[in-house]
Amino acid sequence: MKLATLRTSSGTQAVRVDGDRLIEIGCPDVGALLAMPDWQQRAESASGTAHDAAGADFAPLVLNPGKIVCVGLNYRHHILEMGREIPEFPTLFAKYPEALIGPADDILLAPESDAVDWEAELAVVIGTTVRRARGGSAEAAIAGFAVLNDVTMRDWQYRTMMWDQGKTWEATTPLGPYLVTPDELPGGVRPALDLSCRVNDEVVQSANTGDLVFDSVALVEYISTILTLRPGDVIASGTPGGVGHARKPPRYLAPGDVLTTDISGLGIARNRAVAEAV
Repeated sequence: MKLATLRTSSGTQAVRVDGDRLIEIGCPDVGALLAMPDWQQRAESASGTAHDAAGADFAPLVLNPGKIVCVGLNYRHHILEMGREIPEFPTLFAKYPEALIGPADDILLAPESDAVDWEAELAVVIGTTVRRARGGSAEAAIAGFAVLNDVTMRDWQYRTMMWDQGKTWEATTPLGPYLVTPDELPGGVRPALDLSCRVNDEVVQSANTGDLVFDSVALVEYISTILTLRPGDVIASGTPGGVGHARKPPRYLAPGDVLTTDISGLGIARNRAVAEAV
């Protein structure tokens, strides 16, 4: 099943994607839908207002997640090519909901940063409340997967040893267009999907999510040990090599650049970078 959050003339609506038709489910967004214990049945049986997918205005998949937990250093090939050791534990940091934008919204380039970088990522979306999940309970907690780009202000990220200040700038992080349930994907709750990122017409990142050191189930197990994960929470699972900061010379987003994040089976986020008016 494929779900999305659509902007309509009467507000946002969670929708089921049926080919080129978007069927309203009766919830304001996918996060609100996932908070219902019978969300799958509600989504499957929904017969609300239908919209054409062509030209649809998609909002961030989850409008106000309680948590956006992000993972660093999580692609095996990228870690090894950098000469680093495979980590024993995930590297975690956080984003906040104000950072999220829709899959076709503009990325705001804040005047305070001269080093705005890209990080294409597989997002894991939680569908049930879990604490200290293991094995099957961790697998069952995964509602589905989505496209995310962890757009980062590198100059702010590296001001100190703590990364958060460069990671959660307002209106920078596309999420969506779709949540796709595990049964629709090769690998299920551990999907092996081709991931790519382009800046304008140039491919800058290319990998497969099967190369993750800590896969989605392992991340749910680890993070839920620390705190309760709830429906609508988002885990950004990390990015592969090819980021602009690691290039020689470094390369960053400029006004007018188009950032395209593509994960097979999950759809495409295509966002233009624009200078923020302040």
